[in-house]
Amino acid sequence: MFEVAEYVGIIAFSMSGFFVAARAKLDFLGVLISVFLTAFGGGIIRDIIVDETPYTFTHTIPAVIVFSLMFLLIVFRFHKKESIENKSWFIISDSIGLVSFSITGALIALQHGLNITGVLALSFLTAVGGGITRDVIINEVPFVFKTGFYGTVSLLVGIALYVLQMYHMMGVYTMSIVFVFGVLLRVVAYYKKWSIPLI
Repeated sequence: MFEVAEYVGIIAFSMSGFFVAARAKLDFLGVLISVFLTAFGGGIIRDIIVDETPYTFTHTIPAVIVFSLMFLLIVFRFHKKESIENKSWFIISDSIGLVSFSITGALIALQHGLNITGVLALSFLTAVGGGITRDVIINEVPFVFKTGFYGTVSLLVGIALYVLQMYHMMGVYTMSIVFVFGVLLRVVAYYKKWSIPLI
């Protein structure tokens, strides 16, 4: 389940990173950095925290996925489309990446016996760490700080998996339900413009 969620997250966040880079009109190197940071940044932070060699550095498939997706997106000229961030494919791909990486972060935390604080921290950092790094580098306010129900969804996914583990209910079906619920919650929150209260 970890590998499935990891690969789904990499695919989705590669697309998200590409769309953000296209909107910022970056050159090819800039696009490559944006895609790699978005797809791998959070996972690298996660693995370093639990003192493991980053998954991306020991497996070839993630890099193959990223380069293949970049090639397809460039060939089909997705970088020439206007208002990409408002398109349904961007919202959906970003939501899938958010929830998938939230799941992988929570799974790694549970595997290492971390408490609820550790589960929430790794779930959140895996999901948004790469995006925050990317946005800082391209001189933008990180996306997670501008939309109320983005990081919140990641935390809810972490809580859900912690509860499932606590009651020995972790399995393919229960995790699939959490995944679907998380993606739907993020998409609905985006279109309904839900947000957490401002200070």
